[in-house]
Amino acid sequence: MDELHQKYARLGDILRGLGSVAVAFSSGVDSTFLVRAAHDVLGAKAVAFTAKSDFVPQRDVDEAAAFCRALGVEHVVVPFPILSVPHVAENPKDRCYYCKHALFSEMKAQAASRGLAVVVDGSNLDDDGDYRPGHRALAELGIVSPLHEAGMYKQDIRDLSHELGLPTWDKPSFACLASRFPYGHVLTPEGLARVNTAEEFLMAHGFRQFRVRDHGDIARIELPPEDIGRLLDPELRVAVTERLKGLGYLYVTLDLEGYRTGAMNEVLKKE
Repeated sequence: MDELHQKYARLGDILRGLGSVAVAFSSGVDSTFLVRAAHDVLGAKAVAFTAKSDFVPQRDVDEAAAFCRALGVEHVVVPFPILSVPHVAENPKDRCYYCKHALFSEMKAQAASRGLAVVVDGSNLDDDGDYRPGHRALAELGIVSPLHEAGMYKQDIRDLSHELGLPTWDKPSFACLASRFPYGHVLTPEGLARVNTAEEFLMAHGFRQFRVRDHGDIARIELPPEDIGRLLDPELRVAVTERLKGLGYLYVTLDLEGYRTGAMNEVLKKE
């Protein structure tokens, strides 16, 4: 057995040892793979939980529901008023800690009410590299990260997802909508909806991996270097500019450094 499949076997052992799980399911690459693995090992003792909040595009909730229906997994949608959680709307540097602590506390309570032993999430070894205060909340609450325990990296998960025929094997990574705003920028339902609408416009024009960073009057678009030239096509450039200005941005800019995860954390390295 090669190393990749050894990790998969180890994942199965970890899940089997937990007995029953509530999987925090965002419909992203990692959590989709974890739902499938947990379902294969635990059957009805694996239940998927998806948060519905201002931080989560409705398309993600819909995709999660569709996947669970197709697989035959019980799916629980957890409505969560995230902006009412203390400190979250103010968007401090450790916003993710307050957010995850509140959300996973709610998931733990709902999981316990259904007799499920633990809540598990899709964190993997690649998540160790960036500034992630939410990990502290997961540790405090006893959330289990089976993919991390099994020694899996993102590419392992993509490769195994491809083998399993999961539609998410090559899905781009998209963090929550709050990550589009600089720390200290107050988060509002309207602002979050605006940046989501801007990103959906780019999706509709065939872009797959990108971010629209919101700097108040300025929309800063991050694209992989290979897509920058396409956005500069005169017709498309005008269409994107007009659409984003129609959403209330005064200036629409293109970041020449290109797309990268954690761009809003770059300011932290200068402090």
